[in-house]
Amino acid sequence: MNIAIIAAMDKEMRLMLPLLRATKNITINGYVFHTGTIGQHSVVLSKCGIGKVNAAICALTLIDTFHPDLLINSGVAGGTGSAGILDVIVADSVAYHDVWCGDGTVPGQADGCPQRFECGLAADIRKKIPGTKGGLVASGDSFVTEAATTQRILDIYPDAVAVDMESAAIAHVCHLKNVPFVCIRVISDTPGSADNISQYENFWDEAPAHTFAAIESLLAAI
Repeated sequence: MNIAIIAAMDKEMRLMLPLLRATKNITINGYVFHTGTIGQHSVVLSKCGIGKVNAAICALTLIDTFHPDLLINSGVAGGTGSAGILDVIVADSVAYHDVWCGDGTVPGQADGCPQRFECGLAADIRKKIPGTKGGLVASGDSFVTEAATTQRILDIYPDAVAVDMESAAIAHVCHLKNVPFVCIRVISDTPGSADNISQYENFWDEAPAHTFAAIESLLAAI
């Protein structure tokens, strides 16, 4: 299978690059794409950068260049309270929490799109990765640190388990290009908690084993 993996930051890339074998690099539109193999799969891995526009441009460039059969967005996310630090989320759906296009649409709904971008493979993938959780991941262009912001998001999406800054934009592109999309996020912090920032900064000491296990289990099982 031809599989694409997009991460947001260098820290996330460093967790996944050691998995890639026989690597070659190509730069397109300012994005570096690392190609190679993981097990029996052809894989292309790229860092999109933080935020929705970066994520969308990277995803579109990757899809139009490498034509993946599946696109995985892997990285970290803030928890909304129902998932704990280092829990792995395989999202059932992703959605924008900072979009409203006016009359005739609902909060979170981009023009011409559903309010939620469904991840149709999620239930099956969670069976392949023991211990992972489901739910909705909500994306917006701000790093969420306040409990009030988390509550605003939960008012729109009561089943939101995590917040990030890229997943919905990547899912949006996959929706338009008819590419199956999977969102795997590791909970890094709990917005609104007293030690929110320190949780995020200390997270990287323990994250690699969780991220590697999730990606390796998925690639080995499909």
